[in-house]
Amino acid sequence: MKLAVASLLAGLALAACPAAGAGAASLDARYEVSLLGITLGTASLSGGIDGTGYKLDMVARLTGIVGGVTGGRGSGAATGVLVGGKLAPKTFAVSSANSSESRTVRMALAEGTVAGIDIEPPIDAKPDRVPLNDSHKRNIVDPLSAFLMPVNGKGHDGACNRTLPIFDGAARYDIKLSSAGTRKIELDGYSGPVFVCQARFVPIAGHRALRPSTKFMAENRDITAWLAPVAGTDMMVPVRISVKTMIGTAVIEASRFRVDPGVTATAARR
Repeated sequence: MKLAVASLLAGLALAACPAAGAGAASLDARYEVSLLGITLGTASLSGGIDGTGYKLDMVARLTGIVGGVTGGRGSGAATGVLVGGKLAPKTFAVSSANSSESRTVRMALAEGTVAGIDIEPPIDAKPDRVPLNDSHKRNIVDPLSAFLMPVNGKGHDGACNRTLPIFDGAARYDIKLSSAGTRKIELDGYSGPVFVCQARFVPIAGHRALRPSTKFMAENRDITAWLAPVAGTDMMVPVRISVKTMIGTAVIEASRFRVDPGVTATAARR
């Protein structure tokens, strides 16, 4: 699984949660990954949130013929605290591998700024790679923490209207979200409304400027995310993410979305 694709799919939500009244819950979600309607693999998201902190874990792997050929798999973890009414990520780590390469990214963060980073093996230097500087590592959120979406006490309707400043360790980009209505869904653990967000990908630094895929994604108008409420909290989490790619539409869609209100992030860590 390529780091950039995984980060984009994970980065379609911004973590910035109110400390007061945030509530507590544990989350257990399972997603199916498909391309052109063909199931390619699965992903799981688990963890917990409460009024003081959160912990999230994600595991993804390709299955079937594609998985057998590529060996594609990935995992990630993120932790953070709530400070001054906003979610503040503290740690982020992601590892991905396939039959030809593997990479691990680890970041430490403080007050929305990258305090330390390790990428192994390092990202290759390329003439068309847009340079990163210190400003690109401030006021950001990591992709996995970004799966937590606040409603800010103003009702769920405003959940989509925001710009998300994402840094995945290798690239800095914005995801611009806007509201595209609501739907009703029914799946294991949740039945009810979801809020549909239209998304735009805006590369800022760390990307390959001359790559056709960069131009394609910057002009892409077919990216959406569906958000469902996490019972017991003031947050929402994506249950469906759809991204048009150069070879077809990729979809990550929940088949299970189970929430246990009242279970704290501390308890979920055990």
